[in-house]
Amino acid sequence: MRFTKKTHACVRLEKDGRTLVIDPGSFTEEDATDGADVILVTHEHPDHFSEDRLRAGLEANPAAELWTLRSVAGQLSAAFPGRVHTVGHGDAFTAAGFDVRVHGELHAVIHPDIPRITNVGYLVDGSVFHPGDALTVPDHPVETLMLPVQAPWSKISEVIEYVREVAPRRAFDIHDALLTDLARPIYDAQIGGLGGAEHGRLAPGDSTDL
Repeated sequence: MRFTKKTHACVRLEKDGRTLVIDPGSFTEEDATDGADVILVTHEHPDHFSEDRLRAGLEANPAAELWTLRSVAGQLSAAFPGRVHTVGHGDAFTAAGFDVRVHGELHAVIHPDIPRITNVGYLVDGSVFHPGDALTVPDHPVETLMLPVQAPWSKISEVIEYVREVAPRRAFDIHDALLTDLARPIYDAQIGGLGGAEHGRLAPGDSTDL
């Protein structure tokens, strides 16, 4: 599988000529959904969900379909009948040759005064896990973890413990648009040194084979 990092939380996975895109949000390039056969969205926050980018991807490819939670699906299902699917924790489906399992129910706590919204994570082909905005540990071994490395709701000790608990073979940084270049060496050293897994970071637009 070919993994391409897009800006912030968005990733592209490609295999056998098909493309799956997760979380094309407002921080992400406008072409994030170009060529997508499958689009997955973890939750409704704008850095993960851009209605414009989703519409562009679904309009460009009439065979493309979207899987997401109810709050996002409700905004697009009328415009794309039969192509927008609502999912929740425990669901499993196959789309364009990708096997996907859904894990998780709630967004991480930002502050006790802020109500928590629904958030789901996606395990793709039993090996690649994107948790969205939560530190969800799937009940399945993970080879490659898309690691939300920095967020208003997290601290680095929690990120390190999350890598340890999931115990992937490798972790790649996502959710990093607010992380400055000054801080990146600190995060690289601490997560790589303490997480217990290979730790990688790609610049937006760079790719690697998983």
